Amino acid sequence: MALSNIVLLSQIAGYVIASILSLCIIVPMSLHQDEFRGHCLLFSTGVWQETDGQFKVDWASQAYCNYTIFVGVILFLLSIIQIYRLSVFLYKGTDSSFLSAFIDVVSSVNMCGMTIIAALMITLGFMVWCQNMTQRFPSCELAAGQAIDIHDGIDTSGFYIELATAQFGAWGSFTTWVGLSVFALLKLCRYHQLENIRVSMYRERQRLINENAESPGSSLGRESTTSTQPLASTE
Repeated sequence: MALSNIVLLSQIAGYVIASILSLCIIVPMSLHQDEFRGHCLLFSTGVWQETDGQFKVDWASQAYCNYTIFVGVILFLLSIIQIYRLSVFLYKGTDSSFLSAFIDVVSSVNMCGMTIIAALMITLGFMVWCQNMTQRFPSCELAAGQAIDIHDGIDTSGFYIELATAQFGAWGSFTTWVGLSVFALLKLCRYHQLENIRVSMYRERQRLINENAESPGSSLGRESTTSTQPLASTE
């Protein structure tokens, strides 16, 4: 199998994995916001009330959760588009152009940046929430399912598994997109190398043509010189 086909198959497999991992961000984060009545626990703090044992939450901005969901949707759509596009190339036995490979590198690097920001938001924001939960419970996991905020009417039964899944999906997506960036960069370097070879071959061909064009002219000039010398002596 040609090297281009191996890279192409590796890219398709990477985008399939990336699409699955993006769902691990979208689905749990969407469920979390629904169960928390539109609130986002990322970076949310509060105090435990001694009177009723409830947690008076100072809810953080919903932008944290909305951003992670937005990144997940972008990753999923881009992965599906790339899977279809590369599958067409593989079916036709062709490959992308130099410009297309360059766009793949830029888009993959941008996705890496967006994904690591989302992963850090989920990880650090979840840590802040769990620090509050461990003030009352032995672990953050045991706080799941407890009626800690009856006033806001939130459902805490699945927040731990949902955020843990989203965290796994975010870091897994970042790792996958780093690999996809490497594959795209390898393809771009290969195209650059081929372009350099074409330029070198063109220059060598032009040099040979110029040499061949000069050689007959110089021999013709020598023949004309030798032919005119006897005529001059005869006169």
